[in-house]
Amino acid sequence: MPTSAAAKATTTADDDSQSRSIAAVERAMDVLLYFGRSGQPDLGVTEIATSLGLTKAAVHRILTALRSRDLITVDPVTRRYALGHAAVALGRAYLARTDLRAMAAPELRALAEQTGETATLSLRRGDTRLYVDQVVPDQELRMEVTLGIPYPLHAGGSSKAFLAFLPEAEVESYLERHPLQALTDKTITDPAKLRKELSAIRKRGYATSLGERQAGAASIAAPVFDHDGHVVAVLSVAGPAARFKPEGETADELVAAAARISEQLGYAG
Repeated sequence: MPTSAAAKATTTADDDSQSRSIAAVERAMDVLLYFGRSGQPDLGVTEIATSLGLTKAAVHRILTALRSRDLITVDPVTRRYALGHAAVALGRAYLARTDLRAMAAPELRALAEQTGETATLSLRRGDTRLYVDQVVPDQELRMEVTLGIPYPLHAGGSSKAFLAFLPEAEVESYLERHPLQALTDKTITDPAKLRKELSAIRKRGYATSLGERQAGAASIAAPVFDHDGHVVAVLSVAGPAARFKPEGETADELVAAAARISEQLGYAG
C-alpha cells in the first residue's frame, strides 16, 4: 500500500508539472502571437501584460525565453521588444507555401452561392492582370471568364482594383508607359478621369465596372493584401449588366471575403 500511494503521488506530481509546462507554453504563444496582431512595430512589457492579463514579471520571463531563440529582439535603449529574425523566417516559410488559389477557393464558392453570379480570382503580372480561377453559378444566363488572358490595369473592375491600391509612383509610371486603350466604349481613357476614379476606389475599398472591359458585363472587385500591405490578388463578382448590380450587400460580402484572405496572409489592415 505505501508503495502504491507513493506511486500515485508521483503520478499526480508529474501530471501537475506537465500541466504547468503546457500553461507556460500557451502563455508564451499568446505573447508571441500578440506581436503579430498588435499592428505596432514594437511593444513594451507593461502594454503586453495589460493586454494579455499577465503580470509584468511573467511577461519578462517569457520575453527572455523568446529572445534566447531569436523569436523576439529588444532595443537596448528603449527597452521595447519586436519580432526577431527567427519569427520573420517562420512567416516567410508559411508564405512560401501559400497557394492563393487554394486559399481563395472557399471564398469564391461562397460568393457565387451568395450572389448567384460568377466569382473570380485575379493575379497581377507586370502591367497586366489575369484571371486564374472562377466559380460559375448554375444559371442559364451567366458570365464566364477566360483564364490566363492578360488585361491592362486600367480596364474593368478587377484591373482598377489592382491599379488603385498600388503606390502613387507606380500608378503614374503605368500611365506614362501606357496609353489608355479602349476595350469597349465604356473604358476610361482619360488619365485625369482615371485618377479620380482610382481615388474613389481607394476610399470605398472596392472597384466597380459597367461594361468597361466587356460590353454587357457588370462587376465589382476588391483587393487582397499581403503582410506588407501590398495588393497581391483581387476577388471579383461579375454578371450580366441587365441583372447584376455591383453594389449594396454584394459589396459588403466581397470586401469581407477579401479581408479574410488578407488576414490569412498576415495583413493587419
